[in-house]
Amino acid sequence: MIQQLDREGNIIDEFSSIYEASNALGIDQSNIAKVVKGVRKYAGGYGWKDSNDNVNETQNIGDINPLYIPELDLHLKERGIKKQDVKSVKHWQAANGDYRFSVVTKENGFDLKQFKKEFFEEMKQYIPEVAVPNYNLKKGSPVAYEISLPDFHYGKIGDISQEDNNLDFMNTVKELHRKAKGLNIERFILPIGNDGLNSEGYSRATTKGTPQHDAEEWQQTFRGYWKLLVKAIDYLSAFAPVDVIVVQGNHDFERMFYIGEVIESWYRNYKPVTVYNSYESRKYYKYGNNMLMFTHGDKEKPADMPLLMATEMPTMFAECEHREVHCGHQHREIVNTYQGVKVRFLPSIATHDAWHKMMGYHSKREAQAYIWNKEKGCEGYLQVNLK
Repeated sequence: MIQQLDREGNIIDEFSSIYEASNALGIDQSNIAKVVKGVRKYAGGYGWKDSNDNVNETQNIGDINPLYIPELDLHLKERGIKKQDVKSVKHWQAANGDYRFSVVTKENGFDLKQFKKEFFEEMKQYIPEVAVPNYNLKKGSPVAYEISLPDFHYGKIGDISQEDNNLDFMNTVKELHRKAKGLNIERFILPIGNDGLNSEGYSRATTKGTPQHDAEEWQQTFRGYWKLLVKAIDYLSAFAPVDVIVVQGNHDFERMFYIGEVIESWYRNYKPVTVYNSYESRKYYKYGNNMLMFTHGDKEKPADMPLLMATEMPTMFAECEHREVHCGHQHREIVNTYQGVKVRFLPSIATHDAWHKMMGYHSKREAQAYIWNKEKGCEGYLQVNLK
């Protein structure tokens, strides 16, 4: 997190990245970066600091400075965590002097690797009892239709229940499909994840360890989200083949890979569904003369993305005339073009929670679907707005 400070060093606000801070306040990114690196004192009249700079990590409680023990004891007690269950602790001191902790717990004798192995082997035995549809294409140029619902944050405590959130998700998929009634859709592109889950699971924290407010246990959110995705994929695959792109976020980087494995196992014998779940955080997809990069957008600088595309996938980059990057993370639409590559941060249908309200983040709940012509590129998008 990038912290905005007054001249006394007090925290005014926090942003997920320098890009977000620059975009919100209109302060040049390079100037903020120089302050963070210690090259200059202020940018836009404010001090700037990376909150991770003072984070220390230890492998067990015994390695922590004894000065921290009383605060850590209270932290563990408030959360019902036993000392013997602690695997590692990150600790740092806030600007006001208070100590902060991020705790990772042990699996309490639970063999996670064995569980994963057995679980995925069992999933591979499943064959969907669904006949391959006989797709009837309409008149007109065939297109790919990309339905993207990033940053769903399944499981978080928000304005509405998870059950109502799931209804919104499915109704959005169906409404975006309904709006495309006149299109000759030869396949769907369905990016999933992109902070589809609100936390990494047992720790109820983001991948970096920031605590999250989840309404359900990690097993329930894991199972609930992949079942919701299967429902959406089943619906779309009745009309055209579906290419599922697994995109990892900063809240669910590890768990989204597992979700991708589940989805791939679920549809392993069902040809209309193809799952792309590689180890890389950036996923590439080619459709005719179009090159798409899918990434969450929290790690790379937008201006660097064209070079990343050309470096990581040089052949695809050379073969395609139309190139775009689709990101999540910002929960709102932001579109810029760098070296001829359009970079889109897509809106989200995520419900609002207490933290976003406190910080004054009130993005609209929106979803978009993009129409891809094989030769002409993106021909526009259709949008659904939620209350």
